[in-house]
Amino acid sequence: MSQIENRLLELGYSLPAAPAAAGNYLPYRISGQQLYLSGVLPVLDGQLSHTGKVGQDVSEEEAYIAAKNCVLSALANIKAALGSLDRVNQVLLVNGFVNGVEGFSNSPQVINGASDFLVELFGDAGRHARAAVSVSGLPKNVPVELQITLEFK
Repeated sequence: MSQIENRLLELGYSLPAAPAAAGNYLPYRISGQQLYLSGVLPVLDGQLSHTGKVGQDVSEEEAYIAAKNCVLSALANIKAALGSLDRVNQVLLVNGFVNGVEGFSNSPQVINGASDFLVELFGDAGRHARAAVSVSGLPKNVPVELQITLEFK
């Protein structure tokens, strides 16, 4: 088991199975030493952990947790792509999308769930550039979706 997977266990999480693509796209793509992940949703134990709009059906605190769950799905795809999470050299970019009510402006606080979790797992290598955008809808009515780009060794 990798150091990062051991760290996940220490934090009380386990690595889920990699989610399958839900359409005509790849779950990830490699170019050189960069791994580009397709969007991931908040899934736990094979089920969506949260659904609904933030500020209406889902609180900011719940959406923060949903963002963490998106990271777990992303980690599963990273392991599928690279064979080991220990190959991650640095997280480069996180694009976070928040399914918020009209005028919702706290998407950065929601996406902090993902950012905080990545830094907790990878230390300084988990620090990244980021966008946190509120949108009017997301697939399957989830509150959060993430895209992640990283560099690997």
